[in-house]
Amino acid sequence: MNDPVMTIRQMCETYQVTPRTLRFYEAKELLSPIREGQKRLFTRRDRARLTLILRGKRFGFSLEEIRQLLDLYDADDKQELQLSRACEIAKVHLADMERRQEELDAAITDLRAQLDWGARKLEELRRTDAA
Repeated sequence: MNDPVMTIRQMCETYQVTPRTLRFYEAKELLSPIREGQKRLFTRRDRARLTLILRGKRFGFSLEEIRQLLDLYDADDKQELQLSRACEIAKVHLADMERRQEELDAAITDLRAQLDWGARKLEELRRTDAA
C-alpha cells in the first residue's frame, strides 16, 4: 500500500474488485491511472478515490453523487465543502436505509407470525388426521 503505484492486479487483490470494475470507474472518469500502453498504474490518489467510491457505493450513494464529492475534493483544499455535501447526502441515505430497515423488520415480524400460525394449523390437521 505504500508503493507509489499499483498494477491493476494489485488493486484487484487489495480492494477485492474485478479488473472490469476498475476499467468501468476509469471509463466514468472516477479514476485516472497512469497508462503505459495497455498497462494501468494506479497512484495513491487513485487508491484514495477508490476507497471513497467503494464506501459511497456501500452506503447507497449513486455514482453521480460520488463523482460530485470527488470533484469537490479537487476544488477545495480544506475539503469543507466536500465534507458538508457528503454529510447532506449521507443523512438522506441514512434516513432511507432506516425506513427500509423498519419495513424489513415489520415484514420479518409478520412472516414469523405467519410461520407460527402455519405450524399451529399443521399440528391441528395432523392431530385431526391421527384421531
